[in-house]
Amino acid sequence: MAHVADWKKDTVAKLRNIIKDHKTVAVVRVDRIPGVQLQNLRAHLRDRMSFMVAKKTLIKLALESMKDEKPGVEKLTDILDGQAAILGTDMNPFSLYKILNSNVQPMPAKGGEEAPEDIRVEAGETSFPPGPIVGELGKVGIPAAIDKGKVIIRKTVTPVKKGNVISRDLALALTKLEIFPFQVGIALDGAWEEGLIYRPSDLDVDMDAYKQDLITGAQLAMNLAVFTAYMTPKTAVPIIRKARIQALNLAVNTGILNKDSSDLILSKAYGEMLALAGIMSAEALDEDLRALVAGAAAAQPASAAPGEAASGEEAATGDGGKEKEAEEEEVSEEDAMAGLGALFG
Repeated sequence: MAHVADWKKDTVAKLRNIIKDHKTVAVVRVDRIPGVQLQNLRAHLRDRMSFMVAKKTLIKLALESMKDEKPGVEKLTDILDGQAAILGTDMNPFSLYKILNSNVQPMPAKGGEEAPEDIRVEAGETSFPPGPIVGELGKVGIPAAIDKGKVIIRKTVTPVKKGNVISRDLALALTKLEIFPFQVGIALDGAWEEGLIYRPSDLDVDMDAYKQDLITGAQLAMNLAVFTAYMTPKTAVPIIRKARIQALNLAVNTGILNKDSSDLILSKAYGEMLALAGIMSAEALDEDLRALVAGAAAAQPASAAPGEAASGEEAATGDGGKEKEAEEEEVSEEDAMAGLGALFG
């Protein structure tokens, strides 16, 4: 039997503890992260997760040894890539993915790397005093000059396109200009939670859009429940309010008199009387009615909106405002009857 080094056993034991002690287990990559940045990231995230870099063979052993306690966790071995680490946390995979993405740090180019995107150098003033920097920038295709005692970039240029190699000299110039083309961070390759494996494409969710979808869905559900009279503690009041206003509308439009509808019916009749008088010849109207018609015409632009009757659909989601507006249009019973008598007498 081959001898297994004690340090390997210790490493696998520590990895197993991370897997066992957390609700969510993830495999992550730490490629290209310099030691200092990696230590900073670990220190920043320590309170929310446990993290351990190890050889992929040892990570696989730890994952496979935990498949009975956490079924499916061994599937993470299929997506191990690059310089890997095990990460354990009690956050759900979506929160973990968001936090890792928000802790990406800029890193300067060293030279010899492929540009991840087109690298632009914007025209404008720099912080450098006149000196050799002008020649260094010009050498790598960045047009520089001296103006008012400072080095300026004369025009915006793209010294290297996406996918092209960044030269050593250009990398030094970009660093001096504080242009850091790379983003480094802990890259999540996959996460396990309650038997399910999540890949980055599953976790890349626009939370603002998702929240808005939930709000819209709740509003539509509420609307449907009210209009289908699906009674719940949340819909009871809107349903009763809608039913009351629809009943009042029916009473007004069919002339059923009661303490709630009488003023509205009289107001409606008064308005119809004025409308009819307004299309009749002035000779057919007496002096009082002509004055009423003239006054209604003068006030029409200001009062047209308040005089509109509420429909059943508007009332379902309103607060009784239409009813109040209709009540504000009311006239006394005597005035209404006098007007009707003048028109039809």
